[in-house]
Amino acid sequence: MITYNVADSGSDSLYEFLTKSIKNDIFRGVLKAGERLPSKRQFAKNLGVSVITVENAYAQLIAEGYVYSLPKRGYYVSDFKNMIQEDPKDFSREMTPLTGEEGGWLADFSSNQTETDLFPFTIWSKVIREILSDSRVQLMTNSACGGILALRKSISRYLRDFRDMHVEPEQIIVGAGTEYLYGLLIQLLGQKKVYAVENPGYRKLEKIYSSFGVECKWISMDQAGMSIEDLEKQRADIVHITPSHQYPTGIVMPISRRYEMLGWACRQEGRYIIEDDYDSELRLSGRPIPTLQSIDRSERVIYMNTFTKTLCSTVRISYMVLPLNLLSLFYEKMSFYSCTVSNFEQYTLAKFIEEGKFESHINRLRNYYRRKRDCLLEAFATCRDKGVISISGGEAGLHFLMTVYAKIPESVFMERAMAKGIKLAPLSGYYYGEEEKPDNIYVMNYSSVDITMADEIAKRISWCCLKD
Repeated sequence: MITYNVADSGSDSLYEFLTKSIKNDIFRGVLKAGERLPSKRQFAKNLGVSVITVENAYAQLIAEGYVYSLPKRGYYVSDFKNMIQEDPKDFSREMTPLTGEEGGWLADFSSNQTETDLFPFTIWSKVIREILSDSRVQLMTNSACGGILALRKSISRYLRDFRDMHVEPEQIIVGAGTEYLYGLLIQLLGQKKVYAVENPGYRKLEKIYSSFGVECKWISMDQAGMSIEDLEKQRADIVHITPSHQYPTGIVMPISRRYEMLGWACRQEGRYIIEDDYDSELRLSGRPIPTLQSIDRSERVIYMNTFTKTLCSTVRISYMVLPLNLLSLFYEKMSFYSCTVSNFEQYTLAKFIEEGKFESHINRLRNYYRRKRDCLLEAFATCRDKGVISISGGEAGLHFLMTVYAKIPESVFMERAMAKGIKLAPLSGYYYGEEEKPDNIYVMNYSSVDITMADEIAKRISWCCLKD
């Protein structure tokens, strides 16, 4: 009869210890498939524990599928012949690391991480305390699938005052990140549609669309943004664009191309434009570019934005604005979904916006990032004076493009930069397909870069440009 020393149970309860011990013997092959386990009473007597302890352990093993019971015949080990017979303690050797964090970089220009000190912790915690004190009933009431009305009203007023967008709160759908909202849109618009994205563009988009089994086309770009000619050629139905600050090139789509895009959408029933306005609030020169949605009169634009860039990268609150002609269809098809953002976060953000704290925070961010960008570009001027690099696309958002003119292969330049503690993201990595890719142009995300090291960063980049 199998037996275990219950004195080795440690901090586990006796039934947990017994459950783990039996599972361990099953994995190691000590207990074979189909082998009968001792009866509850006999096993309990042998171990010196209560029958209920053995009963609970067997019940847990049955629930997890390791053991099955036959009426009046007892308990038997399930068939694990297709499993790797290996000590479960050793499984960690094959596990993927839980994080992909890499330390030791002087500057990581590939990261979109935000700085901890920029989050308004004091104000945010004060608003949370007020919400917990004043809105207890609302906090415990399930929100609508599109989000709580208070937050949607706050966003609606914000869009009207600062983006000249006149939308009803009901048109706004709140979700935990834009990736989740893309999934809702695919289900709403249909999986048989052809979806189009910018080339070069945000590579994660293709992965999201592919994971839903939809056809995704990469559309080439010119100096004004996405090519209408290529868009027509690819027979796309839904197009995903970043017109106010194209990622990663930084192109701002001119008004003429915007109207061309709207014209494309109107030429065929069922065509829609997803306008991703991911960092419009952080335009550092002049006023934010008017949205495509604000000039749309045919209800073909689905507007999307996120608080990830403006609050912090771990605040997973995004929203989309549906045109009125899709609204009833959304609630007809998708109302069974629960909102994926907690009431606590929604009410806190609603109050944060409503009381003008979000506007003040944005102004502080703009000033901070403007100084950071200028400091970084000033340091890079030493490289520019030597004619080895140039900077473009730094007017908006938290990234710019750096072009290196040194006659050094891109792979060699990146290796040199890594050796100097600088991590770069080449623009070529954002292209899809066989078309010609630019060489030695880098997407410089500077949101998490320590600006006090700007001169040292520029010095090291300048060194990387030197010939052997």
